[in-house]
Amino acid sequence: MSDGVKDSSGKLVRGLSRLDATMIVVGSMIGSGIFITSAESSRLVGAPGWLLAAWTLAGVLTITGALCCAELAAMWPRAGGQYVFLRQAYGPSIGFLFGWSLFLVIQTGTIAAVAVAFANFMGVLTDRVASDRYLIVPYVIGGYAISLSTQQLVAVVMILFLTVVNTRGLQTGKFIQNTFTFTKTAALLGLIVIGLFFGWNDQSAAYTSSWWKPWENGWKPDAAQLGFEAATEGTLILALVMLLGRAMVGPLFAQSAWNNVTFTAGEVRDPGRNLPRAL
Repeated sequence: MSDGVKDSSGKLVRGLSRLDATMIVVGSMIGSGIFITSAESSRLVGAPGWLLAAWTLAGVLTITGALCCAELAAMWPRAGGQYVFLRQAYGPSIGFLFGWSLFLVIQTGTIAAVAVAFANFMGVLTDRVASDRYLIVPYVIGGYAISLSTQQLVAVVMILFLTVVNTRGLQTGKFIQNTFTFTKTAALLGLIVIGLFFGWNDQSAAYTSSWWKPWENGWKPDAAQLGFEAATEGTLILALVMLLGRAMVGPLFAQSAWNNVTFTAGEVRDPGRNLPRAL
């Protein structure tokens, strides 16, 4: 490694400060999920108030999980995160199963989803990046089509690039992480300020839409979920509450990466103190 991940004794170098750990949490949570999930959640609930309620409830659940994870991280500040927690609590077999599930499905799928979202947004800037611009046309094998579009290529290249960056050492990895996190946090804050500045008028949707009665906005439960039929206001509210649970799926996905910092416990200085504070 060019800037050291392990010391001369073979142990991981504790080179991540509290700020670095916090940037991992913030950088993991502020991403494409914030922008790609709200549209579907809004379609399901049909009103600004209920959309904010879905995000708020998801935030409460996330904070609860983070507090529990912070306590566990203080108890077992070792590299491995949730794998360590499950191994200590339920035995090595459960830890083994979770570790391989994380490697083959959970983390792999999340990385792929975020990379595709990145490529999808890049397609807004240039039409050369699109899901229907094929470098390898679809080839059907056993009912499954194998292909390579420019959008998929961009996603793959981005994953490879960040993988190479992180193999270059701790200092390089945390520099890239901190730089990107500060940049996108500033961009998000700027977007919020611009939205409030231009949207704070009596013609905006926040003023003209009903916040808590989506049926006044043209929302119908059967359009959000096939099979839902509601004739009275009471049944509409019942359908809305049921759909609120589905609307929380997107926000929970967008907020689900906060636990990534626990995997780096072996590289955080004073992890018993800094990991809980970062979370």
